[in-house]
Order: sequence, then C-alpha cells, then structure tokens
Amino acid sequence: MGLFTKRKRRPSRRAEAKALKHKAGLEAKLVAKNDRKARRAEARTQRKVAKAQISALQAEEKAALKLAAKAERELFSAGQVKKYLGVARVLIPVLAPLAYRGATFLRAQLDTRKAQQLGIGVDQLADFSGHGAKLRARIVNTEAALGKVGAQGGTDKAETQKFVTATQARLDSLAAAVQTAEQMPAPRRRAVHTSIADELSGVEADVLARLGVR
Repeated sequence: MGLFTKRKRRPSRRAEAKALKHKAGLEAKLVAKNDRKARRAEARTQRKVAKAQISALQAEEKAALKLAAKAERELFSAGQVKKYLGVARVLIPVLAPLAYRGATFLRAQLDTRKAQQLGIGVDQLADFSGHGAKLRARIVNTEAALGKVGAQGGTDKAETQKFVTATQARLDSLAAAVQTAEQMPAPRRRAVHTSIADELSGVEADVLARLGVR
C-alpha cells in the first residue's frame, strides 16, 4: 500500500507549520489580552472595595461625632444636672473627710521632704521661705555649730571667743545679704546667692575645723 500512497508535498507541510505557528501566536495574544482584562477587572474591584470601606469609615466617624455632640449637649441637661446633684449630696459627706486627710498627709510628706532638704526640723519650716530659704537654713545650722564651738573648753578661751564673735558677725552679714537679695531681679539675685553660698562654705569649713571635723 505504501507504494501507492501519495506523499504530501513539501510546500503543503510548510503551510501547515506556518498555520500552526500563526494559530499559536493568536492564542498567546488572546491569553495575554484576557489576562490583562482580568487584572483590570480585579483592580477595579479592589478600588470599589476600598472606596466602599472608606465610605463606611467616614459614615462611622460622622455617626460617632454626632453621638459625641449629642452626649455633650445632654451632659448638662436639666435631668442630668439633677442626677449629678443627687449623687453629689450622697458622696460629698463621705469623700470630703477622705480628701482632707489625703491632702493633709500629702502636705506633711512635702513639708518633711523640704525640711530634710534644708537640714532643719519640720517645726522650723515656717521660718524658712522665699528664694533664699536654703541659705538661711545653712546659716542657722552654722550658728548652732558655732554655739558648740563657744561651749567647748580649751586652754585659750579668749581666742575661741574672738573666733566665735567674728564668725557670728560674718553670719549676720550673710543673713542680711540673703534678706536683701529677696527683692532683687532673678539674675542679680542668683549671682548674689552664689557669692553668699561660696562665703558660707568657707565659714562652715572654719567652724567644722574648730569642732574637729575635717
């Protein structure tokens, strides 16, 4: 049978191959086109979803603002005020003593802390106020230490008394300077306080040396 079967001519096979190639190209273009359409459709869907979500959030925000405004308007309505007054009449007798005790305790704690910072007793705190409170406290403490120097026994009591008198005069001058500085402008007052603190440190060192503290 093979002897009588007609062979396809070469030009016919070439035409078929060309047609198949052309068909494959068309199919590829169609697939790419459909893919692009699908992506565009998906993008449109996502935009619609995002727009819907934004609209929903805006609506929720608007509703929340309206609710807040309504609550604010009703907060001090006649009925609410009456309700608050009723609650207050019940709670004030209970809370007032607690609040007073709390405030008193806090004040005591603050006073104790401030007295410790100044190096004085809490009962002396009322005597030390103003910008120069710390310096005045140092002067008072130095005067107390100076009194101990004067009470010490020794071979040269005259010299010790002379030191006590001279040092007390310096302390009196420093105390007067602190008092004067209270009325000065802040920059000038700070400069004067620095000068007083430096001189007071020298006085304290001299007094402590007399007491044997190095």
